[in-house]
Amino acid sequence: MTKTSLITRSRDLKRLFLIMSALTLSFLANAQTQPSPAQSPTPTPTPPAQEVPVIDGGVGPCSVEFTVTDANAKPQYAATVKVRIAYGFAGVRKLNLEAGTNVNGKVKFKGLPIRVHNPPLEFTAVKGELTGGASYNPATECEAKHDIVLEKPKAVGD
Repeated sequence: MTKTSLITRSRDLKRLFLIMSALTLSFLANAQTQPSPAQSPTPTPTPPAQEVPVIDGGVGPCSVEFTVTDANAKPQYAATVKVRIAYGFAGVRKLNLEAGTNVNGKVKFKGLPIRVHNPPLEFTAVKGELTGGASYNPATECEAKHDIVLEKPKAVGD
């Protein structure tokens, strides 16, 4: 290469460097003028709704959802709800289901049979020393919602 071509090439590289620098600076200036997502005011997000735990009996189309609360109407987390289902001819088939409540005190039982032996079904909820119950007849209310209030059991003789 000749000295003239080296000088020309050097000038071209300097111009390229200046153009790239100017583009970089303009990009950075533009990025600083636009608010970043962290700087823009955002509303406080609400926690996502807790999914309702569902237990599937797998023997029918009916379902019942319970809300388990204490005597002050406060939802009870991790309360255990149980039921024993006798179904089929003469109630020879038996199904025991048990599920725990979510933070909103909710639990759902689905896949329950329409016809049960000796209706209604008796659901029992327990948390620590607190107990409660609810009756549910799938033949009269296939899709239902009920409340269970947990209370201390009454002492014998009261």
